[in-house]
Amino acid sequence: MEVMITKADKNKARLKRHLRVRRKIQGTAVRPRLNVFRSAKHIYAQLIDDVAGVTLASASTLDKELSGITNGGNVESAKKVGELIAKRAQEKGFKNVVFDRGGYLYHGRIQALADAAREAGLEF
Repeated sequence: MEVMITKADKNKARLKRHLRVRRKIQGTAVRPRLNVFRSAKHIYAQLIDDVAGVTLASASTLDKELSGITNGGNVESAKKVGELIAKRAQEKGFKNVVFDRGGYLYHGRIQALADAAREAGLEF
């Protein structure tokens, strides 16, 4: 007998992993949390201060600065979003962040975004 794994099951497992990670990490005003969300067509990144409950900076494949992106769901666009979020973080005075992979495996687009952010000057 073959078991069908649906998208709903995969997302439920991702959310479970995400909550497990979120119990351990927290962003502060000094060291905000770099949160990543990945959809089929786009990738989003935010710097979040969990103590105050505010988003300090954000970047995504939908940003006007990245208007040259034709496909937001690939590794190249994730790298550009990583560079953009690092630039915006440094403009606001943040160099150190806590990386929150959002329950996704550290592979592919998530890894590309993190590596690009590191190369652009963020430390985590």
